[in-house]
Amino acid sequence: MNCINFVVPMNPCPCGYYPDRNKCRCTPYEVHNYLSHISGPVLDRIDICIPVGKVGIRQLQSDKKGMGSKEMRAKVMQARVRQEERYRGTAFCFNSELGPDEVEKYCALGKEEKGFLEKLFRVMDFSARSYHRLLKVARTIADLADCERINEEHLQQAVSYRQGELFEK
Repeated sequence: MNCINFVVPMNPCPCGYYPDRNKCRCTPYEVHNYLSHISGPVLDRIDICIPVGKVGIRQLQSDKKGMGSKEMRAKVMQARVRQEERYRGTAFCFNSELGPDEVEKYCALGKEEKGFLEKLFRVMDFSARSYHRLLKVARTIADLADCERINEEHLQQAVSYRQGELFEK
């Protein structure tokens, strides 16, 4: 099975400046109308949706540095090895390739995590597809954190990537 990376850049409003209200002159109706042109089923097929804001001058000049490319690459490669080992002898290599039955097997949750996810499911009105995608993203986050089991923190991070959907439409 081939994995396809799909990146969808888009402006959050007709002028492109929302949520910067100093530059954006669109009305709330115009922003909502603009964003509503993307259908729910299309959004359901996107695993991670993160609004990326403008970087300020203070951030650029800050002494605080995040993880470097070499460190990040090493972490990702370690997560890939973990996944390859987990799925050795199966028809797939990575979390993204799991179907619903495999998600239940390889993304098993403890009692507390199941309860947390049930609450999220009701509040956020997830589809079955969104539910499974959320678990696969949480499994990947756990792999990046070098954790064997998915915990509530991994689920919270995964759902935060879904909440960014269309800039809080």
